Amino acid sequence: MDVHDSLILHETPDQFLIEPIHDPGNILVIDRLNQEFSLVDGKKHIPSTSKSRSIFGIVGTIRLLAGPYLVVITKCSKAGMVNGQDIWKIDETEILPFARTILHLNEEQLAENQVYKAMIEHVLNIPHFYFSYTYDLTHSLQRLHNTMPEFLQIPLHERADERFVWNRHLIRDFVSQPQMAKFVLPVMLGFVQTHHCTVNRKKLLYTLISRRCCYRAGTRFFMRGVDQEGQVANYVETEQIVEYQGDKCSFIQTRGSIPIFWSQLPNLKYKPKPEAVQGANHLEGLSRHFDFQVLNYGKQVILNLIDQKGAEGKLEKAFSDVINSFRSPFVKYEAFDFHHECRKMRYDRLSVLLDRVSAEQEEYVYFMLLKDGTVVRQQDGVFRTNCIDCLDRTNVLQSLLARRNLQQVFLKLGVLGEGQRIEDQQDFENLFKNIWADHADVISTQYSGTGALKTDFTRLGKRTKSGLLRDGLNSLVRYYKNNLADGFRQDAIDLFLGNYVVEQSRLVIRIERSWKYLLLPGIWCIATTMVFVTLLLPNELSTESLLYLLFWSGMAVVSSYFIVANGNEFVDWPKLVGRHQPPIQLEL
Repeated sequence: MDVHDSLILHETPDQFLIEPIHDPGNILVIDRLNQEFSLVDGKKHIPSTSKSRSIFGIVGTIRLLAGPYLVVITKCSKAGMVNGQDIWKIDETEILPFARTILHLNEEQLAENQVYKAMIEHVLNIPHFYFSYTYDLTHSLQRLHNTMPEFLQIPLHERADERFVWNRHLIRDFVSQPQMAKFVLPVMLGFVQTHHCTVNRKKLLYTLISRRCCYRAGTRFFMRGVDQEGQVANYVETEQIVEYQGDKCSFIQTRGSIPIFWSQLPNLKYKPKPEAVQGANHLEGLSRHFDFQVLNYGKQVILNLIDQKGAEGKLEKAFSDVINSFRSPFVKYEAFDFHHECRKMRYDRLSVLLDRVSAEQEEYVYFMLLKDGTVVRQQDGVFRTNCIDCLDRTNVLQSLLARRNLQQVFLKLGVLGEGQRIEDQQDFENLFKNIWADHADVISTQYSGTGALKTDFTRLGKRTKSGLLRDGLNSLVRYYKNNLADGFRQDAIDLFLGNYVVEQSRLVIRIERSWKYLLLPGIWCIATTMVFVTLLLPNELSTESLLYLLFWSGMAVVSSYFIVANGNEFVDWPKLVGRHQPPIQLEL
């Protein structure tokens, strides 16, 4: 069952009326006063005085302190086509209050409501949200083909994979009424690009889709590892699709945080130490995760790219020890110290790992469906890749595995002949590299707040000095966001997904900070400013100016020491969901 693809929103002081252009006799009415949803027949219910405009879908409703809000899509653009169906990217949304006035809120509630609304707007502006009116974007080609014919008659939101439906909390008012199914639009966060390509003078459609899981969703340092249900942070399913002369091939990979209980909370240090949680039942969490992985994808090869020395090395040992205790015939573990093996920009060393897992790639193959409906092969295993963040190193390796798969697919489809290589198809090779680099930036921005590192290798096939400079800039921005802005981002995600529900009688956003939190940063700013003033103003250093310089330099160093030593006191901590509590107040 498809979703209405063209809508007109009519607003009156008492109602929202949503009219499908192609089915004007079936109008959704939302009463702004009693908050009831109903369907009415015919245009006669639309007042002539209503304010009308086109919208492209309903994201859902969410309740804040001021009452419910309706979230609608006001602008979208075509991201491409998959299996002959249009895929759309959300470009702009609008959050419309049910309430006509906010006079019922006091000043404190009004300020908090504005913060909540800003959180919802922040999530809606994360790149990128996608949807389709006619295609189930949350399932791979193989999963869709392996379902019963009756499955396709089920409403789109009911058959969607809940792992990847990011507005499932917002559509709860609609799904409770089955007759409204054609207004319910599942929305996915991730990445979609499709391109019409010419390879070896043969035209084909290349698609890359990534689906970000909404379970254990969050930001880089505040969401790590596995939870009690076996869900992991930063879990993404990536599907590479080739369509050629009616035949279709699909190749799935997954990534996700190391599936044991561990944390890496920010503390103003550039790289906080990752630590396994002492006394936790790591085997149970890992077992649940891989039971789910095997059920959904078949056999697993874990590609662990973290360092095998230092703090990451301790985490790698904890992970490998749990894997050895797990002893599943369906799970194979491959550790590869990416930074050590590829030191001095020797990224060609990744071929060592590719060769080690080439037998599994030949065994697991990929899904292939001929235009006559014949299934030639099914993918019965996946590579599950992780580094510490499951971003930069992970994306580099996934792109190389995807290229190897394309070589197999192109030979099987007859796009390439024996002895021909993808690398020799220069136009497609450049396109492939840029798509995967764009993919890296988007997936990284969703989790860490910045574009990916090491994308110069993905785009160009080698590391460059300009790429290193870009990585340095992104690392600085990541440092700032992960320490001083991610509490808000984590709260925003939790609010959007329904992990936190706003309560009228409970105010939690505003936490009063003692003057002590401003004292040390203030001293550091003044001292640093005075150091530069002392250095720049006099023509030559006198004894007096030298003493000034030493004094203010000492103040800058001492205040810096106390700030870093008490770093977690200055971090922007999440406030809505009590996974991580801010530390006790700083004592001077």
